[in-house]
Amino acid sequence: MKQLNIDVKIVKAMLAITAVLFILPGFVFAQERLSVSAGIANIRSGPGTKYDVLWQVEQYHPFTIIEKQEDWYKIKDFENDVAWLHKSLLDKTEGVITKKEQCNIRSKPDTKSQIMFTVEKGVPFKVLERKKNWIKIEHADGDIGWIYKTLVW
Repeated sequence: MKQLNIDVKIVKAMLAITAVLFILPGFVFAQERLSVSAGIANIRSGPGTKYDVLWQVEQYHPFTIIEKQEDWYKIKDFENDVAWLHKSLLDKTEGVITKKEQCNIRSKPDTKSQIMFTVEKGVPFKVLERKKNWIKIEHADGDIGWIYKTLVW
């Protein structure tokens, strides 16, 4: 009888470990953030080219990966919109996107420095460097400057 109790405990432990191993990769994967690598990418309603194009985004536009279905990723953006994008259009380049209506891009990581240009909400950038609460960014057109980190997602 004692042997049976030990065997049952071992089986329960193995089942618990197996369940964790199945759940954990999905959780880790769901937290991954990737950015658009193409100049322009079509965001679709489903995982395939037969699905409607919902909108288009520019290079460096960041997304959180929710799900993977063959060569397609279910993605979520900074406004919590959910759609699909082909994996060949994404890479690990760190990207950010402005989340405020008017964002000043400055010459140095300081509010007293010169404003190089101003952008509206929804403009993506590549991250070049981080310095305390500031991020050095580059737009796809080559413009470079610094933005305060609370202004981006």
